[in-house]
Amino acid sequence: MSVVPAGALPAGVLTAEEAAPARPAALGPRARLWPSLAAVYRAQLSRARVARIPLLFVATFQSVGIMILMRGVVDGGGEARAVVAGSSVLVVAFVALNLLAQYFGQLRASGGLDHYATLPVPPAAVVLGAAGAYASFTVPGTVVTAVVGCALFGLPLAHLWILVAVIPLAGAALAGLGAALGLLAPRPELATLLGQLGMSAALLLGVLPPERMPQAVRLARDLLPSTYGVEAFARTFAPHPDWAHVLGDLAVCGMVGVISLAVATRAYRRAAVR
Repeated sequence: MSVVPAGALPAGVLTAEEAAPARPAALGPRARLWPSLAAVYRAQLSRARVARIPLLFVATFQSVGIMILMRGVVDGGGEARAVVAGSSVLVVAFVALNLLAQYFGQLRASGGLDHYATLPVPPAAVVLGAAGAYASFTVPGTVVTAVVGCALFGLPLAHLWILVAVIPLAGAALAGLGAALGLLAPRPELATLLGQLGMSAALLLGVLPPERMPQAVRLARDLLPSTYGVEAFARTFAPHPDWAHVLGDLAVCGMVGVISLAVATRAYRRAAVR
């Protein structure tokens, strides 16, 4: 069999390689959500560990100081339960809402979102990883605040294990809200302002006993995501807790967390493509 060079073929005659249709280049597998989420979570946790620990002490001391001040006004009963529960969840609000709003606001303004946009990770992994890392810093401060509050107001410590559910659910709701505020704000200064206002709302509407609030303020309190975590925690201080209401409050808090994180993920997609 003789071999004819390709250059010697008449015009219009193609070789076998040229006649075969071009195949698209094979792409690598898409990054899965959970491995990407774990990677972002570890990176955020190690990055924020040094910078955020002093702020966590500030949040804890702030909540403990508020309880000491309220000790001179509130003696016990339902009002004491509201003060201790609200002060404990306030630590979560300070870190997960306030600091996360500032973080995403600065990240958007400095172009840091472009770095995450080039990584092969889903947008949900970036938002959930950062939110989870910030919420993790609230665990020690929340536990310390709850223990100190129980000692100050003579409340039982038997049901503090409910914090295992309250911290992640309230943290998810507040972290999603904080991330959405930071990503939707046009300027980092506005993101900082919105985060501060959100934390102030958690302070005024969560720590103060609802029995002393006007009806209009109570309605505003019901719109705050952390309210349901506060209510669930406060109910466990009763001599015979109503666990059905506790689970109902936790379910509402979890639903708000899912919605707020979904809104934050959508806001991240919008901010990353601009």
